[in-house]
Amino acid sequence: MTYSILVNGQRLVAIAAFVATSFSTPALAEDERGPVTNLPLPRYVSMKATEGNVRRGPSLTHRIDWVFKRRDMPLQVTAEHGHWRKVQDRDGAGGWVHYALLSGVRTVLVEKDMMPIYSSADPQSTISAHFELGVVARLGSCVQDWCRISAGGYRGWAPKTDLWGVAPKELRD
Repeated sequence: MTYSILVNGQRLVAIAAFVATSFSTPALAEDERGPVTNLPLPRYVSMKATEGNVRRGPSLTHRIDWVFKRRDMPLQVTAEHGHWRKVQDRDGAGGWVHYALLSGVRTVLVEKDMMPIYSSADPQSTISAHFELGVVARLGSCVQDWCRISAGGYRGWAPKTDLWGVAPKELRD
């Protein structure tokens, strides 16, 4: 199947498979897909709940090892089983959580203290704010080396290398 797109008066034709794989999912290094959702593994999500039990295995009968207590915290999904997702945080700590506790809303964790937030994806642009180490920010669009983030009423661009919760080659509109 092909698509025809009109751009500046010129008709462009694209293969459907190319369009679907290039624009519908983030560009992650892995080609593996989850057996339940068919979404890429690993992938990033965030905590929807203010509190979430982290279990040793994918069921209520498994022991709770600890509790995540930070709403909007970015997590990486590494496996799926039924209604359960195996996740890990920035430090690699994790386990199995029920999918209802997770959100597809993307957030990132600031990994550099007093990280400058720029008005554009250019280190020569104006600094609009500084974010402290550990701030959880909402993730917006991402280009090759930069992502647009927002937190506490401030927004701007930050280098991907200073953020956890976004893949190095991930592009977002």
